Amino acid sequence: MTSAMTTRSFRRNENTHTHARSSSTNILCMRLLVVEDEYDIQSFLQQALFEAGYAVDLARDGKTAEGLAKGNAYDILIVDLGLPDQDGINLITRLRQIGVHAPVLILSARRSVDDRVRGLEQGGDDYLTKPFALAELLARLRNLLKRNAPQGSELTRLRVQDLELDLLRREATRSGQPLQLTPQEFVLLEYLCRNAGRVVTRSMILDKVWGMRIQPDTNVVDVHIYRLRGKVDGNGQWPLIRTLRGVGYVLQDR
Repeated sequence: MTSAMTTRSFRRNENTHTHARSSSTNILCMRLLVVEDEYDIQSFLQQALFEAGYAVDLARDGKTAEGLAKGNAYDILIVDLGLPDQDGINLITRLRQIGVHAPVLILSARRSVDDRVRGLEQGGDDYLTKPFALAELLARLRNLLKRNAPQGSELTRLRVQDLELDLLRREATRSGQPLQLTPQEFVLLEYLCRNAGRVVTRSMILDKVWGMRIQPDTNVVDVHIYRLRGKVDGNGQWPLIRTLRGVGYVLQDR
C-alpha cells in the first residue's frame, strides 16, 4: 500500500454497498460513518477501516448522512466537505443541532488555514487534508476515540482472567505479553470476551463478527478460532478458548 492515499490511487469497487455491515446493528467493534462522494476514496476507506477492525457505514451525500446519523449510534464520523448536495460544514452544523455528538474527523482537499479553522469552529473535532496517509488517519481516529471516551470507562478495556483487551488501541495481551492478532481476530476475541462464560454458536459469531456477509456453511469461523486459540492459548498457557463439539465455543472466565 502506498504511504498516501490520492484520489485516483485505487480503482472503484463496483460492488461496494452503500451501507457496509449495516444489516447487523450489534456489531461489536467501533462503528464509523464515512460521508464521502468520491468513489475511489470511499471504497478505499471502507476496506481499510474494515481491515483495521471498524464497522463502517457509507453515505455519498449530506441527506443520506443525516438520516443514518439520526437512526444509528456512531462512535465517530468522517466527513468530506465537498459533498454534492451541500457543504460538509453545513452538514456538521445540522448534525450538532439535532443532537449528534459523535466526534467528527473532517477529511478535505481544502488546505488553507482559514478552511481548517472554520471546520474546527463549526463542530469538527479534527481536520485531515487529502491526500492523506492511512497510518495518520488511523492514529487520529484512535486519538479522537480516546479523547471522547468517558474517564475511567470500563468500555475501553475488557479483562478475562489474565487476558486483557484495549479496545481503543485494538491490542490484546495475555499475562502481560502482547498477542499478535489480525484485526478480524481481535474482533472475534472481543466478542468472545464480552460473552465470557457463555456458549456462542457459529451462527452467532457469523452474525455479530462478520455481519452475515458470508455464507453460513463457510468454515471461516473454525479457521479463525483455530488460529486465535494458537495465539491466546499457546506457549503452555492455561486454555481459555474451549470448543463444544456440535454446539459452539466458549471463553472460560474462571
